[in-house]
Amino acid sequence: MTIFTENPHAGSFLLAIDDEGNLSRDSAVIASGAGVLYPGAVLGKITASGKYTLRDASASDGSQTAAAILYDRVDATSADAAAVIVARHAEVRGSALIWKASDTTAQKTAGLASLASAMIIAR
Repeated sequence: MTIFTENPHAGSFLLAIDDEGNLSRDSAVIASGAGVLYPGAVLGKITASGKYTLRDASASDGSQTAAAILYDRVDATSADAAAVIVARHAEVRGSALIWKASDTTAQKTAGLASLASAMIIAR
């Protein structure tokens, strides 16, 4: 028997967004080296470049602070990648968010608090 695993679909983590998506979403650049990221990935913004990457609680380049959530799959393995992010005013499914594998419960809680300051609320 073959078992298939389906990756998250674009926006599948969203419960509600403000203004039909016009206010909540932004264009962004995912930094080269971030790898393949899926919808619901919690992103941090690198201060020096303004690019995003998977939030890394142990970093000190700005990406340690949760700043947005990736809307759709991107591949930034070997080059920067254009992306759509949810940056503000959204209600999201907390169980559908994707964190760095090494994040602890406390680090995830801190990340959710950072997102809440941008009015991205996890349920």
